[in-house]
Amino acid sequence: MHIHILGICGTFMGGIAAIAKQAGYKVTGCDANVYPPMSTQLEAQGIELISGFDASQTDLNPDVYVIGNVVSRGNPLMEAILNKGLPYISGPQWLGETVLKDKWVLAVAGTHGKTTTSSMLAWILQDAGLNPGFLIGGVPNNFGISARLTDDPFFVIEADEYDTAFFDKRSKFVHYRPRTAILNNLEFDHADIFADLAAIQTQFHHLVRTIPENGLIVSNAHAPSLDETLAKGVWTPVARFADDSVAADWQIAHVGADDSFDVLLKGELQGRVQWNVTGEHNRLNALAAIAAARHVGVEPKHAIDAFSRFEMVKRRMEVKGVVNGITVYDDFAHHPTAIALTVAGLRKRVGASRILAVLEPRSNTMKLGVMKAQLPDSLQQADLIFGYGASGDGKDALGWDLAESLSPLGDKARAFNDLNALVEAVKAAAQPSDHILVMSNGGFGGVHQKILDNLK
Repeated sequence: MHIHILGICGTFMGGIAAIAKQAGYKVTGCDANVYPPMSTQLEAQGIELISGFDASQTDLNPDVYVIGNVVSRGNPLMEAILNKGLPYISGPQWLGETVLKDKWVLAVAGTHGKTTTSSMLAWILQDAGLNPGFLIGGVPNNFGISARLTDDPFFVIEADEYDTAFFDKRSKFVHYRPRTAILNNLEFDHADIFADLAAIQTQFHHLVRTIPENGLIVSNAHAPSLDETLAKGVWTPVARFADDSVAADWQIAHVGADDSFDVLLKGELQGRVQWNVTGEHNRLNALAAIAAARHVGVEPKHAIDAFSRFEMVKRRMEVKGVVNGITVYDDFAHHPTAIALTVAGLRKRVGASRILAVLEPRSNTMKLGVMKAQLPDSLQQADLIFGYGASGDGKDALGWDLAESLSPLGDKARAFNDLNALVEAVKAAAQPSDHILVMSNGGFGGVHQKILDNLK
């Protein structure tokens, strides 16, 4: 069977392509810009890529067109598909009906931490002797790939609340039908498609409605918005997780200076996590993964031990290089809550050393300015802040004034619309033992390497 994927170079659709190829399908695909690293990964698997969405691609005559949510009406290939009455389906629906229908799906949903927690959960299962399939919106360093299909009954998936396709405005995760679901947290995000928090809660409750009675929901006890969502109706057992300040089934206790911590289940010690990961948010991510793994038969003590061999996801506090005693990190943080947690985690690690935060607010929500008032508080623990208010092509990408938004931070924050000027400013400010934390959910014009090169 031949599928042709529109929007194939995104992480999610590229993952679907890899899984389809492993399942024995003939896979071709197209995207507006076919470029590495996804293009290289796909071509290495024998997947033919076409640049652009020319209507002539209907001559490929696939059995079905799989549509990514980057595609909208007016796309010439999509218009040709519609005009000719050719078969098409969304990526999430294709995945749900073709791959996941025969699997025990472990889905990780939430505003923050989906990629990290999915990676933790997949690694726990792997380390326990299982061989799970997975589709994750990043590259777990323990695996080196973002997606795979196996004969194992378990499949871990990052369950995104973003909409499915232009013709299906439900969240992607309603197509996955999980038996085990982690609800990590729930805040307002994706202002380009959701009017308010209540609209996102509605989608999360759609997910809750699909989880069977013999399944399990692992829910963050620190998130009132999740409690409100579950109060609308729940037909599945719920296990809550939290730190030791809140009553919950699973709890964190006795956090060490090295970020090690005890894991409690109903007040009983299960073991102590010893690892190389920092931050309260990551401790909660790990706790959720331990709880979910237990539901498929992995004893907590084995899951806890697995973290001693866990390697973080690419672009999650990833060290890009060290020059003259200055460390440069890359992190995917782009929502104010994630930014604050990331800076706080680094602060705990580096103590009194200076943190230079380099931020590109480029997500759709950030571009709309919905979160701009929260930015200053999220950056309080950084010593210097360098904000970038333009897109990679140098054009103004924000509908609001970044400098004005950062002004409550005073002299320690500056905004730039020229990437080279930002790099020069970072170079001029940096001193030995500094930590330069680059945060963006995009490529940021390769600023990490530019900074490293300039520091030399």
